[in-house]
Amino acid sequence: MDAGFPGQNVWPLTLVGVAIVLVAVRGQTLLRGSLVGFTAGCAFYLVHISWAAEYLGPVPWLALSVTESLFWAGFGALAALSYALIPRVWPGTCGRYVAVPLVVAALWVGREELSGSWPYGGFSWGRVAMSQSTGPFAPLVSWGGMAALSFSLVALVAVAVSLVADRDRWLQGATAVAAVTALLLVVPVFPSESSGTYRVAAVQGNGPAGYFSERARGDLFSAQLNASAPVRDETVDAVVWPENASEYDPLSSDREAERLSGIAAWLGAPLTLGTVTQRDGLFYNSTLSVAPDAGVVDFYDKKHPVPFGEYVPDRAFWESLAPDLIGLIQREYVPGQRDGVLQLGKITAGSAICFDITDDRAMRSLISDGAEIILAQSNNADFGRTDESEQQLAIARLRAIELGRTVVNISTVGTSATVAADGSTLTQLEPYTAGVMFADVTTSRSVTAAARWGESIAIFLSIAPLVLLLTALAATSRVGLGSLSGRRRSPIS
Repeated sequence: MDAGFPGQNVWPLTLVGVAIVLVAVRGQTLLRGSLVGFTAGCAFYLVHISWAAEYLGPVPWLALSVTESLFWAGFGALAALSYALIPRVWPGTCGRYVAVPLVVAALWVGREELSGSWPYGGFSWGRVAMSQSTGPFAPLVSWGGMAALSFSLVALVAVAVSLVADRDRWLQGATAVAAVTALLLVVPVFPSESSGTYRVAAVQGNGPAGYFSERARGDLFSAQLNASAPVRDETVDAVVWPENASEYDPLSSDREAERLSGIAAWLGAPLTLGTVTQRDGLFYNSTLSVAPDAGVVDFYDKKHPVPFGEYVPDRAFWESLAPDLIGLIQREYVPGQRDGVLQLGKITAGSAICFDITDDRAMRSLISDGAEIILAQSNNADFGRTDESEQQLAIARLRAIELGRTVVNISTVGTSATVAADGSTLTQLEPYTAGVMFADVTTSRSVTAAARWGESIAIFLSIAPLVLLLTALAATSRVGLGSLSGRRRSPIS
């Protein structure tokens, strides 16, 4: 499954991985199904997020992988129940080749949605949809969001698994699957209309931005400023710096506010940048919009700080378990309450700070608040030369398609790229080099089907399979959990 994601990025392999999971769980008891699910989750996440060990060592990596695998265990148990129960309650072709695959696919999406929202705001990395950023199914995300894309792909795989198990009907079934697949492959990106074209410069400073990097105060700011020098030779409508581009807080210092205003004037365009701000004794990871000769005109506070990275939930409890590790995370960022839309000169820009890009609700809110373009500003320095930044860029690429907006994905050290609303790359910088991306970007005010209906689709797909399973249990007194405790049958029988 991991090989379908960046950096190997061989997208069909994720679907092969899904098939292996479904074959393994099919025909199992509840307990065995949960063990299969847990094992599959560990096998996937221990590889997929191995970059998490770069920051604070192996403990957070192992803890996060195991936590995510517990959700997989729940999926394995419920999928095993579905394979055993539904064909008995609804026998025949419809039950085996329609109801079972749809319920299993919806259970998969329900697991993704639950783990992406709970606990502590969840961790939505590694969804099946996120493996498809450069694949032919990517346009589907603009019609139904991440949940719909994951559902469509897992459902196709689940139908194929059921057909392989029935050798008498595999030819007819294969024909039907091929026809549905062909239909999905020709679905276009949801149409969006342009509201303007602007020239944007995004600067990757390549400064010492890691949590444990050795640096003097001002080194980050100086790196960004030095890398921005080529902007003065161009005419641009906006300049974008990444998250943690500066160590200074212009909201607490008039001098710093004036200096930023002067830099925007020096660059000849409005500037947006990330820094830490402090208000009323609370810390925020903020993006600021700075106008030449006018100072800070607007700002956004990150809505989804990373638990155990930017703050520690239930600190007293976790510190009692790992005091040295938790003690490394000294600053507690507060989730922002302001909308994420900034006026950047002529552009109405939506700001997504690093982990925000994974939050479906936060991203859809940018569109409802009027964002014409999305700025995905991040600091990936803590993850070294792993594939974390490539995975994040893949998510940003899918957001561009899903929401019908150009996404300027700019990092302190990379991977930085400007992505058009159809998912194509306009400009890109090499990681760990200082440079500027100049791009003529198209803005839009259109609202895609995914932006409008994506949340409703995700909720429906999360609830519907549980309702069907409960209905199936209630529909017969002869089939229940106890019948799943017997001898295991062959998964391809």
